[in-house]
Amino acid sequence: MEALTRSVWQGLSEQDKQEWMQRIVLQLPEGMQYEGLQTFERYGQRTQTGVFTHDEQRFVFVPGDQVTLGWEKWHHGMDEQTTADLHETASSYGIEDVQSFLAGQMSPVRAVNIGPMLVECETTSLGWIEVTEEEAFAQEHDDFPKALAEFKESGLNEYELHLEFKLIQDQGEVRILWFNEGIELEDIVKEETAAGFSLLTEDEWEYIYGGGCRTLFPWGDSFDYTMRLRHLGIPQNQDRLDQSFVHSEKDTDTAVDTGTDALTEPTESSRAGANHHQYDLELPNFFGIQFTGDPYKYELTLGADDEVMPKGGDGGALICGGTGPLLSFLPAASVFFRDMNVDELDWEELMDALYYRRVIRLRDVKINGE
Repeated sequence: MEALTRSVWQGLSEQDKQEWMQRIVLQLPEGMQYEGLQTFERYGQRTQTGVFTHDEQRFVFVPGDQVTLGWEKWHHGMDEQTTADLHETASSYGIEDVQSFLAGQMSPVRAVNIGPMLVECETTSLGWIEVTEEEAFAQEHDDFPKALAEFKESGLNEYELHLEFKLIQDQGEVRILWFNEGIELEDIVKEETAAGFSLLTEDEWEYIYGGGCRTLFPWGDSFDYTMRLRHLGIPQNQDRLDQSFVHSEKDTDTAVDTGTDALTEPTESSRAGANHHQYDLELPNFFGIQFTGDPYKYELTLGADDEVMPKGGDGGALICGGTGPLLSFLPAASVFFRDMNVDELDWEELMDALYYRRVIRLRDVKINGE
C-alpha cells in the first residue's frame, strides 16, 4: 500500500485520494461511513485526508511513514524566554543538567515504521461512563440522591465523589458520570477487537501527535507562552496571541480546518473534544486529531508486551508542584514525555484519569486491488 505512505499520499491528486478512501471504506467495520476529504493545518504541517464516521464518532485517515521518535537533545534549541524559565525552575529543584533531566523524562530515540491507519479524533474515558439520572438512581448509592439535589441548587460547575460519581453543569443540564468500577484493560481490548478496532501503541501516539517532528513540542523547541491552557486560564500577554489559534479560518472551498472556532471564553464544564473550547492543546492538529491537552489526564497506549504506557500527562504531579506553565504542561505538550512514576498508581487510580481512542490499522485490512 505504497500510496498510503505519507510521501506518496501527499503527492496524489484529490481524485486519487477519493478513490483510495472509497476502496478502504468497503473493508471497514459495519457502520463505518466515508464523509469526504478535509484539509487540516497546524504547527507548520498540512494534511489533506479522509474523514470517516462510526456511531457519530469521527475518524481520520493517517498515512504511514518511516520516522525517528524519542528525544535526547535539542533540534533547534530553546529561545531566550524558554531557556530562562526552564533553568530558573530547574535550579529551584536542584537540577543542574537541564538537558539530561529532560532526556530522562522522554522516550528513547528509535527509528520506527508506522503503518497507515484510521484514528479516532477524540478520546473516550475509560474510568467514567455517562449515565442518565434514572440509571444513576438505579445504582442505589447512599450518597447520590442528596448530592444531586444539593448540586442542582449550588451553582457549582462540578462535583465529584472520588471514584464513585461526578456531577457536571453543562449549558444548563446536569451530566452524570459513574465510575466504571471493575473493568480491566483486557476487557477493553477484547471488546474493541471484536468490533474491529485496536488501541494505539506508544509509537503510533507519538507519530500522530508530533507528525515525526524532532523537536520537543510539535511546534518547535521553545514553549509558546501565549497559549490558553486548561487550569491556567487566559495568558497575561493575550495581546500577542497568535490569531491563527483563536479565530476560525475554515474555507468552504478548500475545507482547511485550522482547528479553531470563534473566540469564546472556555469553561471547565466544556465537553472534552466538543470543539467549542479554546484551550490550544485541545484543538485539532494537522491530522485532524484532538488530544486531551491536560496534564491531569493520561491517554492509554500500549508499549512492548502490551503493557500500559500512558501518554500526554503525569496525573498533575508537576502542575500541582507549582512549576509554572512550561514544566506544568511539559507532560501534555511534549511529544515524547513518559511519566516515570505511573507504576506507583494502582489500576483504579489510573482509570480515574485514563482516556483511550480506537484505531484501525490498514495493514490488517485487505483492500481490493492490493
